[in-house]
Amino acid sequence: MSKRTVAVIGSGNIGTDLMIKILRHGRHLQMAVMVGVDPQSDGLARARRLGVATTHDGIEGLRAMPEYADIDIVFDATSASAHVGHDRLLQADGKRVIDLTPAAVGPYVVPAVNLDQHLAAGNVNMVTCGGQATIPVVAAVARAAPVRYAEIVASIASKSAGPGTRANIDEFTETTSRALETVGGAQRGKAIIVLNPAEPPLIMRDTVYCLTEGGDPAAIAASVEAMVATVAGYVPGYRLKQQVQFEALDAAACAAILGRADAAPGLKVSVFLEVEGAGHYLPAYAGNLDIMTSAALAAAERMVEVSLDTATEEGVR
Repeated sequence: MSKRTVAVIGSGNIGTDLMIKILRHGRHLQMAVMVGVDPQSDGLARARRLGVATTHDGIEGLRAMPEYADIDIVFDATSASAHVGHDRLLQADGKRVIDLTPAAVGPYVVPAVNLDQHLAAGNVNMVTCGGQATIPVVAAVARAAPVRYAEIVASIASKSAGPGTRANIDEFTETTSRALETVGGAQRGKAIIVLNPAEPPLIMRDTVYCLTEGGDPAAIAASVEAMVATVAGYVPGYRLKQQVQFEALDAAACAAILGRADAAPGLKVSVFLEVEGAGHYLPAYAGNLDIMTSAALAAAERMVEVSLDTATEEGVR
């Protein structure tokens, strides 16, 4: 089976977990290079033990390596600020980029919702961990009833939030809020992240609140359950914690939520999720990292699969 060669920039928690996923589960991907800036990082050491070429000289070190010429896709698991410069160089070199930072240089992509619309994009953005967990649910609700407002709360173990995550908190809320609208289909979105310091660390939990223009509760619940099953197809630890909850709200309650006096009555939909990590590199409580790396892997696999199918069809003709 044909494979595409890939590199991962960022030898921290997310990049290392992604590398291991590619090595273990990559159907169309071949891990070639792990890139970091700290020569003593565990991610680079682990890559070397696994037979993966490494550099601790960042993006310039990658571009100077002989393996670089054969790389098709580069995953960036660094920071939003660093990604802007990385993407400029990678695009100039003709590489496809999958962005795991909140930089949002390219279109937002959530595999279960809109990946097929962006298969040809040179850069795709994987939003955030909270976005990957909650946007599918908002999109599922929007399939059954118009969503006037969506609010999500992502609670993750403090221990699973590394320096990159902490440095990108503002970008997290802004990027996730926008993606709730542009990908999830909400007229207005809001995102909140909580770094929970509890010991022992808690598994990632996500709460999704949607205010809809009516709708059939049974149809909404069925749509959400089907979407959860789809996401679980590439994130096995993704699941509902309880049945979807509904509450009819009068005009005054909706006006208070929307901040407008002319609001009509609506339906409040509450969805409670849990994301357990696969434990490839970090403990199971780090579902926030697992859903990002699993989504990035799923996106890359689908991109390559479609490109290989297209090449085969052209060869037949």
